[in-house]
Amino acid sequence: MKASESVKNYQSERRMYTNYAARAIKKVCKEIGPRFAGTEEEKKGIEFMSEELKTCCDEVKTDSFPVHPKAFLGWIPLSVVLMTVSSVLFFLSQFFAIVPLFYVSVALAVICFFFIITEFLFYKETLDPFLPKKTSYNTYGVRKASGETKRRIIFAGHADSSMEWRFTYYGGPKLLIPVIGGAFFGVAFCTVCSIIAIVMSFVKPDFIESTAMDVISYINLGFIVVFLVALLFYDKRRVVEGANDNLTGCFASIGILKFLQDNNIRFENTEVIALCTGSEEIGLRGAKAFCEQHGKEFEDVETVFIALDTLRDYDFMAIYSKDMTGTVKNNAEVCELLKAGAKNAGYDVPFESVFFGASDAAAVSKSGTKMKAAAFAAMDPAPARYYHTRLDTHENLDLKTIESSMDICLNTLFLYDEKGLNV
Repeated sequence: MKASESVKNYQSERRMYTNYAARAIKKVCKEIGPRFAGTEEEKKGIEFMSEELKTCCDEVKTDSFPVHPKAFLGWIPLSVVLMTVSSVLFFLSQFFAIVPLFYVSVALAVICFFFIITEFLFYKETLDPFLPKKTSYNTYGVRKASGETKRRIIFAGHADSSMEWRFTYYGGPKLLIPVIGGAFFGVAFCTVCSIIAIVMSFVKPDFIESTAMDVISYINLGFIVVFLVALLFYDKRRVVEGANDNLTGCFASIGILKFLQDNNIRFENTEVIALCTGSEEIGLRGAKAFCEQHGKEFEDVETVFIALDTLRDYDFMAIYSKDMTGTVKNNAEVCELLKAGAKNAGYDVPFESVFFGASDAAAVSKSGTKMKAAAFAAMDPAPARYYHTRLDTHENLDLKTIESSMDICLNTLFLYDEKGLNV
């Protein structure tokens, strides 16, 4: 059965829950406001979502977990300091023949590169133990099967919002990409040159006094300007509303369960869950905690996890088969399920890769649990100027995109209940 065949006036019903999502988003933005990870505002947002889940679920649970909010983006100022000192020491060691400074310079560059790889590329909690601890929360609601539970599907969004990315706001991708690209190139260049220099100091000692080393020293010194610019990447004094990223994912997930509840639809063998995670913007910490706390519990039956994120740009609706800057593969069967669900709803949605960043699906795919995950989003990956900026407000929603996304999710749900992953 298609979702459109489940109730009369399906299109009107679908629009009603789209409007519900928009009203709920507006309420959270106006009454609670920005919700940075580990803050009282994030907790209030989770509490509001929990109350909404109680209107359409048989069971609602809220879990707490520790977070270190300053850690995830903390690698940026740390890297700026490390690379600036490294470049200065590299320069001084060359022109004043102070060999120990040269080795310290190389060590600092390598340490910086390590933090970038672990914290940014692989979302490891490398810096967390060194920074203040806070408490964050996940909440989820369960609509049980009427008979024996044979499968489970989870729709998930994240409740927290990000600090503003200055370069995205002031120049969009035309400014953001050169700044990020320049900074990463600078770190890579300085690190590689440092390693080459230290190798050459053993292989060919007079290389240290060569013209090539002089040039490298000046280039490294010049990159300090690029590093200092990168220091302005985010504004810790301004946290954004996060209406699209990602209250749309939260209230689309809740809206799916409200649709089932209000139309008295209960699947015989499929359990449906709506999950709202905390602390996604600081390294997927909420999704990681959810896997740690419930991964074993959900091994009883086949469990599908669909992360919904930033349902804003209709022309960019996509199923993300690769995640975490392309380093993680999401589950191929779940991607095909979403593709088939979209087709049932009348959409041809492509597979894409998360080029920069990650979704909660990546945390599940990497968790080692038996949950099978994929992500669905509708966001211009350029990125759009509202992404992580003050423009991401309740006044900047796109109802057509939210409605189409919910339509795809509902059709995916009904298809999964009918056929499982055999689509």
